Amino acid sequence: MSWLKEVIGTEKAIIAMCHLQAMPGDPGYDKQKGMTWVVDKAREDFLALQEGGVDAVMFSNEFSLPYLTDVRKETVAAMARVIGELMSEIKIPFGVNALWDGAASLDLAAATGAKFVREIFTGVYASDFGLWNTNYGEVSRHRQAIGAEDVKLLFNIVPEAAKYLAQRDITQIAKSTVFNCKADALCVSGLTAGVAADSQILAEVKKTVPGTVVIANTGCRKDTIANQLAVADAAVVGTTFKYDGVFENQVDKSRVLAFMEEVHKFREGLK
Repeated sequence: MSWLKEVIGTEKAIIAMCHLQAMPGDPGYDKQKGMTWVVDKAREDFLALQEGGVDAVMFSNEFSLPYLTDVRKETVAAMARVIGELMSEIKIPFGVNALWDGAASLDLAAATGAKFVREIFTGVYASDFGLWNTNYGEVSRHRQAIGAEDVKLLFNIVPEAAKYLAQRDITQIAKSTVFNCKADALCVSGLTAGVAADSQILAEVKKTVPGTVVIANTGCRKDTIANQLAVADAAVVGTTFKYDGVFENQVDKSRVLAFMEEVHKFREGLK
């Protein structure tokens, strides 16, 4: 049994993405609609996910495009406001992801009580956002300093829109990340949001670190989730829950219900 059972309540967990609209400071922020509209849209999406039966939710500033590797204070403050306004309605475990800044994600988790964060904590990459460097030694010490030791860390080791600069096999990266960083989970992604993680890569990573939670991080759909969960310990799901399966759209509760029905069938088959 992994920590998933204790923290989220089930093995083979589905962590749904609640994508927040652009916020103050973001190029796409709508000043006329303001933060009240951002909160309202987050509430609509969150309730559709929660009522649709997902196991956990991860709040992310997905529409803060283009992303920063040093997230600005106003973004963290705005995300905290959104989560704070929803707090009385949140009945399931939740995590946070301030793209792409591990320390900022931990700050947000400490402020809101999030159970986990997902981030690019390790590696150096050539990315759409420029040269992307990380320093997990600093982040881990920051985690200790702010009292976030119990927050689970989900390491994305196949970052979207970026390529690892070192010529290292994914299994080498997985093994050294677990050894050096004591990762709580490794996330395996496709190229961008909505693009499926390669099932063969998932299997290779899981075989390399059998004692570590491995998560299918992108591209899971109703017709593929059983195959993904046959290998992965959990899945992060976002785009397929939206109307017509389109990234920019709001969450469609009926799609969530149909997806989770397939998940429950898969879990029943494991008993």
